[in-house]
Amino acid sequence: MIKFWGSVVERVARSGSVVLWSEALGEPGGVPVLLVMGANAPAHGWPDEFVALLVEGGCRVVRYDHRDTGRSTRVPDGDYGMGDLAEDAVEVLDAHGIEQAHVVGMSMGGIIAQLLAVDHADRVRTLTLMHTGALDMGSTEDVVPLEGARLERMIALAVPGEDLESELARRVELWRELHGDGLPFDAAEYRRLEERAVAHAGTFEPSTAHVRLGGEPLPRGADDLRRVSVPALVVQGELDPFYPPGMGRHLAALLGARLLEVPGMGHALPAAVHRTVADAILEHIRG
Repeated sequence: MIKFWGSVVERVARSGSVVLWSEALGEPGGVPVLLVMGANAPAHGWPDEFVALLVEGGCRVVRYDHRDTGRSTRVPDGDYGMGDLAEDAVEVLDAHGIEQAHVVGMSMGGIIAQLLAVDHADRVRTLTLMHTGALDMGSTEDVVPLEGARLERMIALAVPGEDLESELARRVELWRELHGDGLPFDAAEYRRLEERAVAHAGTFEPSTAHVRLGGEPLPRGADDLRRVSVPALVVQGELDPFYPPGMGRHLAALLGARLLEVPGMGHALPAAVHRTVADAILEHIRG
């Protein structure tokens, strides 16, 4: 367990009938940073070790469970869209009394962060977008299909485990595919991450509700991004199998953003890149 300097405060936010679990870490007077996780991932998808680097850099970090993840409300009919998830993020900021935050979004969280910057610009100081694509998902030449063998392995790994041990093993192998071959893979690191998520949620049953959102049209597009005026940083994995480098470059061009391409990084946030990414975010928000 990582020791966070400063206080740790849990808050419950309400977005209509949905209850959202969240926590703030670091000194109360620190620079406010909102971390927005990807699809089907709870707050603890952000590794404690990575969050600690931001806290040590003077940030008051807020992370939260999306609806249908962690300790937040499970929505029986799943009748919501990406815009609703952006409204959830606003409610989390309100619950912590934060008027404006530096917003860091990863994967689907990057899409949510873009919607915040478009529809709630007054709540966003800066944007950092990681492992994600633009609201228009880029041009066709930017989209590279998943390599066949990797795709087959990921499809085979979609079936949940029957018990805790088999489920943890499945998640670690899924991370192996997302992590890619560019950096050494530490299975124990990802197992610790998933054990933390299971303990937090109180169940090893995986969240899957957000999968359908990938097939729905987004409420905003490229023209909306061109009007975003907040400073933006795009962090791109050189070997990201879902959002290849062309998509990161396209997103950065639309926003007039600084682009950081991390060698060897796939669609994950392993310990090997924590310092590089955290330092880039801290430099960005101080700038």
